[in-house]
Amino acid sequence: MSAHAITAGSPPGKLHQHLYVRVLVAIVAGVAFGYFWPSAAQRMQPLGDAFIRAIRMLVAPIIFCTVVHGIAGMDDLKRAGRVALKALVYFEIVTTLALIIGLAVVNLWQPGAGMNVDAASLDASAVANYATQARQQHVVDFLVHIIPQTLIGAFAEGDILQVLFVSVLVGIALFRLGERGKPLVALIEVGSRTVFGVVALVMKAAPIGAFGAMAFTVGRFGVASLVPLASLMGAFYTTCLVFIFGVLGAIAWMCGFSIWRLIRYIRDEILIVLGTSSSEAALPGLIQKLEKLGCTESVTGLVIPTGYSFNLAGTCIYLVMATVFLAQATNTPMSIPHQAAVIGVLLVTSKGAAGVAGAALIVLATTLSSLGTIPVASIALLLGIHRFMGEAISVTNLIGNAVATIVVSRADGALDEARLQEVLDMRAAPPERTVVVDAGPTTGHV
Repeated sequence: MSAHAITAGSPPGKLHQHLYVRVLVAIVAGVAFGYFWPSAAQRMQPLGDAFIRAIRMLVAPIIFCTVVHGIAGMDDLKRAGRVALKALVYFEIVTTLALIIGLAVVNLWQPGAGMNVDAASLDASAVANYATQARQQHVVDFLVHIIPQTLIGAFAEGDILQVLFVSVLVGIALFRLGERGKPLVALIEVGSRTVFGVVALVMKAAPIGAFGAMAFTVGRFGVASLVPLASLMGAFYTTCLVFIFGVLGAIAWMCGFSIWRLIRYIRDEILIVLGTSSSEAALPGLIQKLEKLGCTESVTGLVIPTGYSFNLAGTCIYLVMATVFLAQATNTPMSIPHQAAVIGVLLVTSKGAAGVAGAALIVLATTLSSLGTIPVASIALLLGIHRFMGEAISVTNLIGNAVATIVVSRADGALDEARLQEVLDMRAAPPERTVVVDAGPTTGHV
């Protein structure tokens, strides 16, 4: 039996050996392929879907092992409650700031002004599916849905919040067992290392997945679909950059680290998200990298899965800007009280925008239905560009959750700040996680 290290970052060596370089090249190649051969590019969708499915099958066991081992290894169970409360307060503050910034930019930029769209002329059938699902979204239903039908059902469905709920219960149970539960805790730790070993293998296919997803997107929707709504695209991407480098950058500065260096550290995950438009594709790697950055396993295991449902700043920016844009495009008056109501509604409805395909459009339909003034059919205007905006949504959410984990860890005294600075300053390589296997040396990039 030999031990082989699975490292969190790209190894030293030639440029083409780095994961982020291969993914970046794959994205560029996907865009070019989709542009020049759109028909063939649309057949590349299974490559992206297969990669995302391969990662998603690992998300539930990673969350379970990380959360259970983290809670069971705590000295004080009350600490888990404090961490969760601090995280939720932080999430609410940051997502509110995201909504306010998005609202300010869309009012100043006015991307929908002068479009004069007649809602009656829009194809309502194109958004019928989203509208139907929107009517099924209720706060109480969302909260009840957190509890799975069966213990195994949470893992079968892959619902992040359900898996987190089960993981917390099992972690608490093992903590209360004390010494009698130690053998099972040790087994879960071995399971965690094994799953991360599988992640390292799957990540080798990341460039193929990014190529397939990007080629399909460009081939299916076409770059030409961006032109009519280029103003909204520009406003949205600008707002995401302002939020990342303004709000998150300021939070990072106050906590003693650089947002630029953090982005450089998680560049592999950012490019994977950019290529696949799925933030879940980077969740395993993000958890591992944050632990190696100096955040404790218990805090990382609680904050990241919770953040994937409650700390969706990119989604909030998209939703508030899309709502006001559609009002502008359809000449629907929106006074300041109406826009304040939009923020209030989105603070609730945006919490259900995780783990569902097309969730942002479903939540947008829910929001428009709640307001009752903007035609729900107007969402058809966004269908051509939604996939392209999804990339910025997912990247913003990813960076936001990375920052949140560091902030909450620091607030709870669970952050190795010396380690944080060493890794971000590239003065020390992240410590290796060793996975015992029978095969030859295998180094993956997570």
